[in-house]
Amino acid sequence: MARSRQPLIAGNWKMNGLRADALALATGVAEGCKQARWTDREVLVCPPATLIMAVAAAVKGSGVLVGGQNCHANASGAHTGDISAEMLRDSGASHVIVGHSERRTDCGETDAAVRAKAEAAWRAGLLPIVCIGETLAEREAGRTLQVLETQIKGSVPAGATAAKLVVAYEPVWAIGTGKTPTVAEVATVHAHIRRVLGGLVPDASAVRLLYGGSVKGSNAGELLAAGDVDGALVGGASLKADEFLAIAKAA
Repeated sequence: MARSRQPLIAGNWKMNGLRADALALATGVAEGCKQARWTDREVLVCPPATLIMAVAAAVKGSGVLVGGQNCHANASGAHTGDISAEMLRDSGASHVIVGHSERRTDCGETDAAVRAKAEAAWRAGLLPIVCIGETLAEREAGRTLQVLETQIKGSVPAGATAAKLVVAYEPVWAIGTGKTPTVAEVATVHAHIRRVLGGLVPDASAVRLLYGGSVKGSNAGELLAAGDVDGALVGGASLKADEFLAIAKAA
């Protein structure tokens, strides 16, 4: 990993957490980060929207960043049940995940929709984490790199720079399954992602690329040491403060 790229360890809590448990988790992460006094890496937690404000207050002063898991492309309007990037920012968020495979699958989000959400994040002053990843069927058909290239070109907005973009590679077949690609496979994919970004982003060599998919404390060290891996997007392991902090330590 290039020294110019500061590692980012992001925890995606998904649809988990009521107030009491979420505050205990956030406080545990915050205390761990304060004790570690890390200045060479960033730690981000992305709770459900209902908890962003409370979590932001709980981690204040610890250096822990807070993000949303999704946003609508519009700033406001008749979109019942949705939340805008501006609302996330107003609640204390600095980042937002867009295009997670669960939303692409469950909600039918297209690359164009993801791109619009990333643009909305910029409009609100948030840093988007754009997610891409292939399914097991696509992987077995040997289409991984092709699928990722299509997703990148469709999901990354024009005008992207390293300061305004994070890309997270999450093979769909590895999310929550306990399965992970080999370190060599991760390095190969991330190198390909950076090459594709080279045609879209003027400073592609500085864009942070995260790996996600069954990342845990026991495998974080080798995954984070792979070429062109600049951090992790962590799912289930981010729901336990000690496990999440172990991943952050591995960075």
